[in-house]
Amino acid sequence: MTHPAFLPFTRPMIDEQTIDEVAQVLRSGWITTGPKCLALEAALSERWGGRPVRLVNSGTASLELGLRLCDIGPGDEVITTPLSWVATANVVIAVGATPVFVDIDPVTRNIDLDALEAAITPRTRALIPVDLAGLPVDRDRLYAIARKHQLRVVEDAAQSFGSNWRGDAIGAIGDLVSFSFHANKNLTTSEGGCLVLNNADEARAFERLRLQGVVRHPDGGMDVEAWGSKANMTDVAAAIGLGQLRKIEAFNQHRRSLAAAYFDQWDRSLDFDLPERDEAEHGNWHMFQPLLPRRMIGRRGAFIEAMKAQGFGVGVHYPAMHLFSAFRAKGFNEGDFPVAEDVGARTVTLPLFAGMGADDVGRVCRAVSAVMHSLDSGEARA
Repeated sequence: MTHPAFLPFTRPMIDEQTIDEVAQVLRSGWITTGPKCLALEAALSERWGGRPVRLVNSGTASLELGLRLCDIGPGDEVITTPLSWVATANVVIAVGATPVFVDIDPVTRNIDLDALEAAITPRTRALIPVDLAGLPVDRDRLYAIARKHQLRVVEDAAQSFGSNWRGDAIGAIGDLVSFSFHANKNLTTSEGGCLVLNNADEARAFERLRLQGVVRHPDGGMDVEAWGSKANMTDVAAAIGLGQLRKIEAFNQHRRSLAAAYFDQWDRSLDFDLPERDEAEHGNWHMFQPLLPRRMIGRRGAFIEAMKAQGFGVGVHYPAMHLFSAFRAKGFNEGDFPVAEDVGARTVTLPLFAGMGADDVGRVCRAVSAVMHSLDSGEARA
């Protein structure tokens, strides 16, 4: 009897047409930033209502250069969530500013906007909200706070390509909006990202920042007007992105159907806390993340290994970052943000990607039930 192939928690979907287009770029002799990057920037700008879009080689670079564009630096505070990939806070430290964490909402698992407003001080210069698993932060409330306190917003929309807020696409509204095109994202360029900007002046300034601050003159001379980085995207990566963009609506709609299948087939007797169902379809279902029962705290590794033995990959997105050693050294401690700590200790990311079928969801659900019954039986015997 043959067994189904191992099902990872995610897998990029790259079609043959896109592979051929990447090969054409490689044969062209122009493989760094060039016409494919310009084409992808134009397509993304059209998607987001004509706003300027500039590509970079990672979502991390997009966030960091966005902060530099806002002139955020030493002495400034930036408020964000502790429940995200560590880059969200690392970029604040990279520009010399201080990350200020506030706890999350237990339902959405996004930053608690009441706690955010309470954390604002005279040193606060910017906010970095994160759309965890692609479920958008309340943009109405977020921007009301930002306007009231005259703060810049650099949206960490790394996970929310294709999500919307009350019908407006994430990226089409707001201040600066950063996307990631990492291999595990709904739309990938293998590695990469972009920043959506407000106007042509910001776009020109960002172009300088992403390529060492260089300004070139018509006579062949050049100048460096600001300290920049080396963060440009390649045409190889952009060719992948153009291929992905042709299919992103179908990808995201299929993800929504897979998430619905998880909710419909899940065994509620297992005592997991499921994510918010998102009946309004604001999100893109970048990930499906149930929380283990609290009796399983400290045994997540056993769950992951048992699921792997059953043929399924499980990720963890994310541990509460303020508990990492580097942040503890800055004065953060266990108990500072109890909701984020609880979610971070119990979250598991189950398989969900565009190449899956509803039958795969059923297989995962049955495996979770079998693993939990096995682990609970072992715990009872112990």
